[in-house]
Amino acid sequence: MAKKPTSATRTERPFPTREEVLAFIAENPGESGKREISRAFGIKGADRIPLKALLKDLAESGAIDKRRGSLIRSGDLPPVTVLEVTSRDRDGELTAEPAEWFEEQGPAPKVLVARGHGKGPTAGAGDRILARLSKEGAGEGYAYTARIIKLLAAKPATVLGVYRETPRGPQLEPVDRKQKALEIERDGIKGAKDGDLVSVTVSRRGRYGMDLARVTEVIGSMRNEKAVSLIAILSHDIPHVFPDDVIAEADKAKPATMKDREDWRDLPLLTIDPADAKDHDDAVHAVADDDPDNAGGFVVTVAIADVAAYVTPGSPLDREALVRGNSVYFPDRVVPMLPERISNDLCSLREGEDRPALAVRMVFSEDGRKLSHLFHRVMMRSAAKLSYAQAQDAFDGKTIDADRRVTDALGVLWDAYMALRRGRDDRSPLELDLPERRLVLGKDGSIERIIVPERLESMRLIEEFMIQANVAAAETLEAKKSPLVYRIHDAPSLAKLEALRDFLRSIDMTFPKGGNLRPSNFNQILSRVRDTEHDHLLHEVVLRTQSQAEYHPENIGHFGLNLRRYAHFTSPIRRYADLIVHRALVGALKLGAGGLPKGIEADLPEIAAQISAAERRAMAAERDTVDRLVAHWLADRVGATFTGRIAGVTRAGLFVKLDETGADGFVPMRSLGSDYFHFDEARRAVIGQRTGETHRLGDSVEVKLVEAVPLAGALRFELLSEGKVTAKKDRPADTRTPGRNKVGRAKPGRGKTKGKAKAGKAGGKAARGKRR
Repeated sequence: MAKKPTSATRTERPFPTREEVLAFIAENPGESGKREISRAFGIKGADRIPLKALLKDLAESGAIDKRRGSLIRSGDLPPVTVLEVTSRDRDGELTAEPAEWFEEQGPAPKVLVARGHGKGPTAGAGDRILARLSKEGAGEGYAYTARIIKLLAAKPATVLGVYRETPRGPQLEPVDRKQKALEIERDGIKGAKDGDLVSVTVSRRGRYGMDLARVTEVIGSMRNEKAVSLIAILSHDIPHVFPDDVIAEADKAKPATMKDREDWRDLPLLTIDPADAKDHDDAVHAVADDDPDNAGGFVVTVAIADVAAYVTPGSPLDREALVRGNSVYFPDRVVPMLPERISNDLCSLREGEDRPALAVRMVFSEDGRKLSHLFHRVMMRSAAKLSYAQAQDAFDGKTIDADRRVTDALGVLWDAYMALRRGRDDRSPLELDLPERRLVLGKDGSIERIIVPERLESMRLIEEFMIQANVAAAETLEAKKSPLVYRIHDAPSLAKLEALRDFLRSIDMTFPKGGNLRPSNFNQILSRVRDTEHDHLLHEVVLRTQSQAEYHPENIGHFGLNLRRYAHFTSPIRRYADLIVHRALVGALKLGAGGLPKGIEADLPEIAAQISAAERRAMAAERDTVDRLVAHWLADRVGATFTGRIAGVTRAGLFVKLDETGADGFVPMRSLGSDYFHFDEARRAVIGQRTGETHRLGDSVEVKLVEAVPLAGALRFELLSEGKVTAKKDRPADTRTPGRNKVGRAKPGRGKTKGKAKAGKAGGKAARGKRR
């Protein structure tokens, strides 16, 4: 029978999965009621409600029979059970085995998975299924025939975690906190030492609640902070090792020639990037327009590395780039979309070296309106490599280490930017001011300090030039009726807008209903609260109201930028979407070899979905890494107090972002105070029923760090600040769940705060900056 959790371990277990509940029912005859399951898994209080729902769902799906319970004959499988599809037989039929099976029971019975004939869910090798079994028609060698009821989440083939030596023997502490600890077979340690990051494969089902596993790879010591980004890479399945044929193709690549190119090597194009940038894929130039009909106007040139000259459709390089979707940036490393031979060498617009590029010349009026544009395939030579800080110094009139040709070019760039900024102000894109933290690491990979970089006008200059080049690319391809992948950003949903209106009413503000919604509508309400107590709060709320930008072959415009047509063109070294646009331009404008392959239109929806998913994967991995590094850095400051702001309000508790570091942590609801706190979704707040004490999104607070869990990237705080008081008439009615007790906050120096650490992620961050 399944081993029951002891009182010491019950509160540490996560909520059980469907498979765990099914296993417990099967393995514990006479102990399959809700009360027994609650006791076994340490489920208390309000958590019994989702357990009741889970049991109801299992019963309705046929997974459990309340009349017969778990009284199953030894050696038999229940009529409805969880199976793992293992392979196909010689006739191409799927075969499966029970997901829960002990070696002591003998060989697992083989199950033939019946074909669905186009109806219902379909499965493949490696899938987990909930199936209804029958002994009729099983055929020779099979004990049962299975008909699929539902596909379940597949059990991971490998599990990533930290190897631990415990009194009970070697175990794995999984990186994913939702997974159970695993017992490591003593002859399957593979030289791992306590604290090592390892990957394991589950070898067989243990009898006492833990799966048995064997170490497949020792990745490195968790005592080295450089292993932290590797956790994110592996746990998010980010491809990080280039196949041999991809490296071989990159190594064989030869520098591009002048064939089908214009010679622009004398044009003083400049690269302006972060000081630590390793690849440079864009360069800019501007000159005053000499057309008398465009007095005060400018001709702005944006040149982008010609990646299409080296990465051809269907090649190993191309296939791998599509799988990766984009480069992924961590504080201590970059996982590039393309090998260094391409990204950091042949396609990097290095100062003083000939490089192929796809360039667009755009003519702007004095008020920043784009009048025309034209694309060219060129050979260029960067006149200078500048950092944002150097360019800003030049814009501010300071002396920089550059020749007169470069400083003159910077002067005209600034003048052109002033014109484009007027056009940008007229367009009125969404203006959100939410500074992002940056981790500065030492040589050993540990954090030295956390900073919020200053937002320089030199950064805004490059951003605006790139936006205009992206618009020009979309307009050209649309005019040519060429297939392409747009960068789209939908307007906020009606539900989110109504939630915003509810919130604004709570601070005596309104938001218009109906009409043509524009970003300027949001900018107006943001300007009304500037430098008030609601300033930071409203920026957070407006951010959460927005949709997420993505890639799609059908255009709906870009709401946040207030643009009708927009496509990513300016970063083909690190984004596959840009490479598609480059190829489309080469083909549509007949600029030589390397255009889009014929028939790609049918594949673009799938490609767009794939690269959108890769972008979300990268964002999650980057965020997880920062959270883990910060938790590691703060682990020796448990007990210290910090100031911060409430960055998220949920039924479970409050997320707090620290002022000093930008670190996110969690304050469990049960630790808030002696009152009963209600979650008020409209106000983005929790309100004490008796006292009216209120904690709201955006409030400044003081907290104490109670727990730091580096492996999970989790911080748990105790709230020290008293909340503001809501008037009695505005407090929620008593809607407590019967039997649910009030909980008390431990005041400073008085007792301990209960509750497990939870990942400190405010969530829902909209794509901004480089991801526009």
